Amino acid sequence: MPSLHPRASSSPADLQPPSTAAGTPGIWRRMACWLYEGLLLFAVVFVAGWLFSTLGQMRDAMDTRRPLFQAFLFVVFGIYFTVFWSRGQTLAMKTWKLRLVDRQGRTPSQGRALVRYLLSWVWFLPPLAAIHALPFKVSGGEVTVLLTGWVLVWALLARFHPQQQFWHDAWAGTRIVDATSPPR
Repeated sequence: MPSLHPRASSSPADLQPPSTAAGTPGIWRRMACWLYEGLLLFAVVFVAGWLFSTLGQMRDAMDTRRPLFQAFLFVVFGIYFTVFWSRGQTLAMKTWKLRLVDRQGRTPSQGRALVRYLLSWVWFLPPLAAIHALPFKVSGGEVTVLLTGWVLVWALLARFHPQQQFWHDAWAGTRIVDATSPPR
């Protein structure tokens, strides 16, 4: 016998956790995934650093080839994210049940994933550029405050996007969606 109360029958969509916009996971879940991704990248940095220092015969961190090592890490991160995002998820995204899609809801191409990687540096480049442009020396604590402050500002700017997405995603033509719904 059908229920007279309109909300009595619940569909799987009714049981989904609330999100900020249709299909968009909440900001705290996305930021938790972002932090977890940072932890996982320690392993990537460790292996890449070991490889670079072994092949390059680096003896210490103050080696004159440090900028070359940083460029190497930039490329390694680019490969890591491009490969995983073009498959829809990194390990952290799988853990937090998030998925990357393009505007049509499909898994993004490698080119689009690479563009997203380059645009995602907006999370870090403005405060780093400001720190290097300052005419005085900035302590490690002040760098941490500037970076953390900018990351928080950038994350909160997602509130102004119509679908609550981060702006680098909007510019790259990608979206972070809940992975519990099947891909197209």
